[in-house]
Amino acid sequence: MRGVRVTVLGTAQDGGFPQPGCTQECCRRVRSNDSLRRFPVSLGIIGSDGSAHLIEASRSMGHQFEIWDSVDEFDSTLSSVSITHAHLGHIDGLGLFGKEVMGAKHLTVHCSQSVANLIEQNPVWKILREDDVIIPTVWSANDVFEPSPGCGFRIRPVPVPHRDEFSDNHALLIEGKGTKLLFMPDHDTWDDTLSGLSIRQWLSQLGVDVALIDGTFWDGDELQHRDMSEIPHPTVRESLERLGPRQSGDPDIRFLHLNHTNPLCNPDSPELAELTAMGWGLVKEGDSFTLERL
Repeated sequence: MRGVRVTVLGTAQDGGFPQPGCTQECCRRVRSNDSLRRFPVSLGIIGSDGSAHLIEASRSMGHQFEIWDSVDEFDSTLSSVSITHAHLGHIDGLGLFGKEVMGAKHLTVHCSQSVANLIEQNPVWKILREDDVIIPTVWSANDVFEPSPGCGFRIRPVPVPHRDEFSDNHALLIEGKGTKLLFMPDHDTWDDTLSGLSIRQWLSQLGVDVALIDGTFWDGDELQHRDMSEIPHPTVRESLERLGPRQSGDPDIRFLHLNHTNPLCNPDSPELAELTAMGWGLVKEGDSFTLERL
């Protein structure tokens, strides 16, 4: 029987890249070179039984399904969706499952209780539930669940602190036999997430082999016109200072959820050269990882 394939469908912060309304050089460069385009963070998982599972529901889902199809001949029939939290870019594509677009029925949406509550409170999403388009299914933090019977992998939702004006937030630990992949696109600070551990100790405690982690901003001077304390994320520079160069036995750590201003979006930037010289990396749309079925 086949293994479990995890495909990266999006690597950008919630606004995508180029970002709407941005007239800076970083976004103008993408508009003239489509190969640099990035979509909001998302993963597609094909289970060992052929079932398809989406992580995050972004408004760019149509483009992301094309990426998925190029890797796995995905036919857009989903068995489940899992949503980490309720910020723009992670949940705003839920309406695409309705009768105006895909006309889905009985689609399981795995999420926390606070995300399920928000779905119930939002009139656009509530009608999806009432019409049996989606079936919110609440997970328990830190308890593993199987997205659908026989899919060959499990997901463990790991609570991590992030702005909670709409819902709580979870990283997702995707577990195959002998291999675990962590998807953590958003968190506020390493100090709050790690609770006194180092990054290596925390990842080791979770048994992580591959970590796709928050790389929203390169450093704290990136947004000259914004108060960055209002949109907290650990910077990549801080993460590199905590990690240092990659060592033997380290997990494969790659950054995603890049803001349009992040110089890592530029493949010729010295910042990207610094990152890769230290042994770490980025993920790009279409990258895939294979897990052995449970």
